[in-house]
Amino acid sequence: MLGEHLSQEHDAASRRFALIDRHVAWIHEQLLGGRSARILDLGCGPGLYASRLARLGHRCTGIDFSPASVAHAREQAAGNGQQIEYLEGDLRRTDFGRGYGLVMFIFGEFNVFRPAESRDILQRAFASLEPGGLLLLEPHTFEAVRRNGNGGTSWYSSPSGLFSERPHLCLNEFLWDEATRTATERYYVLDGASGQVTPYAASMQAYTDEEYRGLLEETGFREVAFHPSLQGIPDEQSEILQAITACRMP
Repeated sequence: MLGEHLSQEHDAASRRFALIDRHVAWIHEQLLGGRSARILDLGCGPGLYASRLARLGHRCTGIDFSPASVAHAREQAAGNGQQIEYLEGDLRRTDFGRGYGLVMFIFGEFNVFRPAESRDILQRAFASLEPGGLLLLEPHTFEAVRRNGNGGTSWYSSPSGLFSERPHLCLNEFLWDEATRTATERYYVLDGASGQVTPYAASMQAYTDEEYRGLLEETGFREVAFHPSLQGIPDEQSEILQAITACRMP
């Protein structure tokens, strides 16, 4: 997975560096007005956003579930002389701390949690902000989640990839549950040498814009605003992801 995060051939696990640079410029200039802030990056991965924000003078903390990503982020920060705190932990259980000017939760990670878990994360993000602080959320659009769930079935073969470093066959199944409005992805990975099948699965919760606004206001946020992307303008991912900002009022 770390290799997928760092790959410059696609924007699947993480964005390519040139796009991240544009996002960071928008966050720094438009959201923070070019002023230094204390920033919490939830689901920070290998620190691709935090490291760039730190170079602009921000004080950053990142939290991620992946040991490999956190280890890479820490190594990069040490090598670059950056004082960034990276915590390895589950966002559902890890203490966020207090006193942030910006909390980021980007790249669609919000939708992988159950609604009760998402609400709890938002409540704790609100509590971690200083008065006047901002939340930057980048969730999937409702239609993107539904379209993913209606993806049907497919398969591919690969000499190596995300699911295995060995030659394998991957069978994909995508399901949409209208009652719960969730999309489920199932992957059955057949090892080419042993014939062993390993299953994987993931789900995403869909929300309308009204539901996103309602969740944020229920957890204390105000001045909820929708943006087409982390550049403030439509881009190639605008039909899949959108940016939402909200404030903890002074």
